[in-house]
Amino acid sequence: MAALALAPVVADAGEARLCAAPPGGLPIIAPLEHVAARITEGGPLNIVAVGSSSTSGIGASSPDLGYPSRLEVELRTLFPQLEVHVVNRGRSGEDAPEEFARLASDVVASHPDLAIWQVGTNAVLRRDDLAADGELMHQGVELLKRNGIDVVLMDLQYAPRVLDRPAYATMEDLVADTADDAHVGLFRRFALMRYWQRNLAPDAPPLVGPDGLHMTDTGYACLAAGLASALEANFLAETKVAQRTRGAPDSVAGLAASPAPQLPAPRSSTDLRRNDATPF
Repeated sequence: MAALALAPVVADAGEARLCAAPPGGLPIIAPLEHVAARITEGGPLNIVAVGSSSTSGIGASSPDLGYPSRLEVELRTLFPQLEVHVVNRGRSGEDAPEEFARLASDVVASHPDLAIWQVGTNAVLRRDDLAADGELMHQGVELLKRNGIDVVLMDLQYAPRVLDRPAYATMEDLVADTADDAHVGLFRRFALMRYWQRNLAPDAPPLVGPDGLHMTDTGYACLAAGLASALEANFLAETKVAQRTRGAPDSVAGLAASPAPQLPAPRSSTDLRRNDATPF
C-alpha cells in the first residue's frame, strides 16, 4: 500500500500523452532562487500551496489526489535524493481578499521556500470588475517576497463555467501582469489545460468534472506533473546560468548526475503568456 501511495499518478504512456505540454512547454520564467538553493543543497524543500477549491482538492476522489499531494510525489520522483514537503493551504470558496488576509498566518508563518498562489477563478465567477483583485495580488506577492519566499502565481482553470464568464481573459492577463511586474513565477494553468482539452482523444478520461468547474483525479494528476516539470526546468535553467559563471559540480544533491540540457533561449515573458501569441 505504501508503495502504491508513493507511485506517480501519471504513470503509463497513455496518461503521459494526455498530460503532455505543448511544443516548447510553458516555462516558469522568473528565477526561483530559494528553490534552486534548496535543491542544490539536498533540501529540505518546503512548499505551501495556497488558494481556493482547486487547491484544497474539490473534485478529487481523495485528499491525496489533489494537486498539492501529487506535486510532492512528482517532485520526489524528479529529485529522488531530495526531501520535499508540500503543505496544502487551500480553502474552498475563498477569493483574493480572504486569501490575502491569511497569507501571513498560513504561508509566511511556515517560512516556506516557495509559495504557489492559485488565484482568480472565484473572482471571475462572482464579478466583472477585477481592479481590487489586482491590487490584492500585488500586495500579497510583495508580502511573500519581503519574507524571503519564492512565489509562483497559478491562474484559472480552463473549464466551462469559467469560460462562461466575460472577465476570464481579463483575469488571465491580470495574473500574468502581476507576475511580470513583481518578477515572480507564473504557471499558466489556463493555457496548459486549454492545450490538453483541444488535444484530448475521444476516449480520454475527463480533466474537469460534471460540475463544469472542478478538476478530476486525472486533471489534478496532470496539473501536478506539469507544475513539477516546470519547476524542474526552472531549476535546470538556473543551474546552467550558475555553471557559466562559477563552474558547477557534476551533480547536485537533489538530482541524479547528468549532462546539463541544452535549453532553448526563452522568449520574453509577454510572448510566453499571451493568448494571441500562443500557437496551440
